Amino acid sequence: MKVSGVTVRRRLFLVMILAGIAFIALCARLGYVQLWKGSELAERAENSWRRDIPYAAKRGEVWDRNGIQLAYNVTTPTVWAIPVQVKEHESVAGKLAPLLDMSQEKILEKIKTKKLIVQLGPGGRKMTPEKAEEIRALGLPGIVVAEDNKRFYPYGGLAAHLLGFTGIDNQGLTGIEAKYDDELRGKQGNVSFLSDAAGRQMPNSSDTYVEPMEGLTLQLTIDKNIQTVMERELDSAMTGLQANSAIAIAMNPKTGEILGMASRPSYEPDKYREVASEVYNRNLPIWMTYEPGSTFKIITLAAALEEGKVDLQNERFFDPGAIEIGGARLRCWKKGGHGSQTFLEVVENSCNPGFVTLGNRLGKETLFSYIKNFGFGSKTGIDINGEENGILFKLSQVGPVELATTAFGQGVSVTPIQQITAVSAAINGGVLYKPHVTKALINRDTGETVKEIQPEAVRTVISEETSKKVREALESVVAKGTGRNAFIDGYRVGGKTGTAQKVINGRYSPNEHIVSFVGFAPADDPQIVIYVAVDNPQGIQFGGLVAAPIVRNIMEDALQILEVPRRAGQIDRLYRYGETPIVAVPNLIGKSVSDLYEDLNMNFSLTTAGTGKYVIRQAPAAGERVDRGTTIRIYLGDEDDITHSH
Repeated sequence: MKVSGVTVRRRLFLVMILAGIAFIALCARLGYVQLWKGSELAERAENSWRRDIPYAAKRGEVWDRNGIQLAYNVTTPTVWAIPVQVKEHESVAGKLAPLLDMSQEKILEKIKTKKLIVQLGPGGRKMTPEKAEEIRALGLPGIVVAEDNKRFYPYGGLAAHLLGFTGIDNQGLTGIEAKYDDELRGKQGNVSFLSDAAGRQMPNSSDTYVEPMEGLTLQLTIDKNIQTVMERELDSAMTGLQANSAIAIAMNPKTGEILGMASRPSYEPDKYREVASEVYNRNLPIWMTYEPGSTFKIITLAAALEEGKVDLQNERFFDPGAIEIGGARLRCWKKGGHGSQTFLEVVENSCNPGFVTLGNRLGKETLFSYIKNFGFGSKTGIDINGEENGILFKLSQVGPVELATTAFGQGVSVTPIQQITAVSAAINGGVLYKPHVTKALINRDTGETVKEIQPEAVRTVISEETSKKVREALESVVAKGTGRNAFIDGYRVGGKTGTAQKVINGRYSPNEHIVSFVGFAPADDPQIVIYVAVDNPQGIQFGGLVAAPIVRNIMEDALQILEVPRRAGQIDRLYRYGETPIVAVPNLIGKSVSDLYEDLNMNFSLTTAGTGKYVIRQAPAAGERVDRGTTIRIYLGDEDDITHSH
């Protein structure tokens, strides 16, 4: 069939139009790619050519409340290989093997890999700066030494359970290192270079360095000096008492700030692999649960005072040594009982039948309402991982015996952090605070405080008036009752003992106890509360004899660290047979030797130094209060020397 010229021209015209449209579309596409998408595609291409050598971020430091470093990073270089750039593999492996403490075969395996970049571990990870310099000096192609970081704890095992530790990649694994890992970790940096498809660095290309971003600094509420004192006393107790474990917590009762927290057995964060996992995984002050014993009586006392169920000074109670409740005979710790006593003396003597009576007066609904309001049976919310709840009876399970035993601290299960938090509320004016160990998060580059943790009041549980009565009663416990071993002359210390039988295989053990003491000072304006519990000490197992002296030793140093002045109005200590009373040192300066002994009243002995007829200097100074029998050192001279020595 013959095609006409007109048809041919039409077809050619249509082809030309289609070709023109295609050309315009191609130009538009090229323009879009070059002008619109050009930078994005160039970036993607460059990224496909770019190789990164990571530079670890410096992990944020951890400080105590006064800015003392408790954890920080030290530089520890790490060796990397870019396999395609490595020449003479056998020679390189032979030179690196002794420096990395790795076999030549293992190094060869790594540098011959098809990977673009590989870390020469384990020997090349976090090595010493000296070895890193030796490797740099070799100038081996394809072998790069990059900066890395390692966590360092300058005080060894101090506050180990609280701080926790980090893993090989500088990630927090336990303690606040894990709790605040995101804030502490920082942002990784790198050195980047462009390479061809074979991994060789492109000619005329330069390296790019992206500086790592340091993590935030974490400032804690703990005081390093108080923490040191606590751990010293726990070490001494564990050695002397051969106990299973021991814990100590110090808290500011007005804010919920933890001033110190420690437990034994312990470990050093740098050497955590050397101990059993349960040692570093269990922070006993927040994890351990047990029957508290008589320290729990503080809650029963506070509830009874708040509800007007007892008059401590004017109401008397007769203790025959036991009380019958629901067919059970509940005994007092003192065989034969305490006889007739005021309810203040019930508190001083930690008399179980007296507290059973207070529990009965309150009734189970009221008593358990106070117990829950004081925070027992639920987590405190402290900012550390691993806290336990403790255990309370369900109200439907509480009969006369359960009510009675709960009133004196048996049959309930608490954690140490619950115990000290509740006691703080009982003596601080009646406010339950949420405990916390974090004070602030700080950007060290700018000095800016990114976040500051403020005290958090959970609820008011008792009135200020009731709290004052609780403080006064507990001060009397330390001056006249079972807590006398926590007495510190010149400071108004209050507190309460606790001795609880351990439950083993569902039965109370007659031979194993958890003994405890909670103390606070000054009693008229508490600045610190300290709780100590010792699990199964060998020998005597009473809180007043074991835990109270530990609290006293910690308290005495802590009050000086906090610069708390001595107080007037202290209740005089009641001394019993065998206890050494405290007496004031007389002023001997200016006295003649012949007149000295009439001022000593058999309370002191003397040592002398120097010659002369008169006392020109003495130690201890006049007015200091010391144990009876203390030796006074006197320095003798002439009458003219007296004035010069004042």
